[in-house]
Amino acid sequence: MQLVAQPQLKEVSFTQMDDLQFDSSLFTPIKSDTIIDSILSNEGGVFPGTNTVVIGDPGVGKSTVLLDLLANFQSKGKRVLFISGEMNEIDMHGYAKRYPKFGKLPILFMQNYADTPRSAIEQSFNQGFDVVLIDSWAEVNDMVQEENGWTRKQAESWLLDLMDKHNKAGNERNIHTAFIAIQQMTKGGDFAGSNRIKHMTTAMAQLKFDGRGRDAQRYMVFSKNRRGDVGDKIFFSLFRPDNVEYSFEEVS
Repeated sequence: MQLVAQPQLKEVSFTQMDDLQFDSSLFTPIKSDTIIDSILSNEGGVFPGTNTVVIGDPGVGKSTVLLDLLANFQSKGKRVLFISGEMNEIDMHGYAKRYPKFGKLPILFMQNYADTPRSAIEQSFNQGFDVVLIDSWAEVNDMVQEENGWTRKQAESWLLDLMDKHNKAGNERNIHTAFIAIQQMTKGGDFAGSNRIKHMTTAMAQLKFDGRGRDAQRYMVFSKNRRGDVGDKIFFSLFRPDNVEYSFEEVS
């Protein structure tokens, strides 16, 4: 059995936080001005340079809720981008018809870049955005994996490294980008992905049904959040047009 050569570490360095300086904008949360801000972080909102992974029950409304959040960020003057790996323009038209504010979101439809997904994403990120929503992680990862003949781990590493670069303002506008990514679940209802994704993630949220049938309630809850609390539920309703409605109580 042939052993694989391991990379050699030349020197270890240590960091003291008192030696570091940060841009103050990193600690000013991006707000949607809805009550959902209260569970995104203790200060309210999403912080620049952070990564949030969202999973959810089929049909619970992951895309709708997160597009609503993104559109609200945009309405507050933030530069946002939606990367759609699953929908095309016709699919998105239905969303925008029901929620007109979605019509102003800049969207990268990955189906239009099936032959060059890696370049399309890298060029888009380089323009510099406050918040990028990826729907979904798996679709983007699979497209880049197929294009380059990579393993799943190689494609995953590429995307994580790219996100880390833009978390740290490695784009032409020097913006510390926050990423929100929809991810798949395992059959047991848990997060599907490598440990590296979990470690790089500031927060992990799940959208779930409470109950069954027509009377089932929808809610969002965080299982991990370095900037906020976990376990608090925000209920939401998709029954009215224009806006997703949020409540701390079950929606009647």
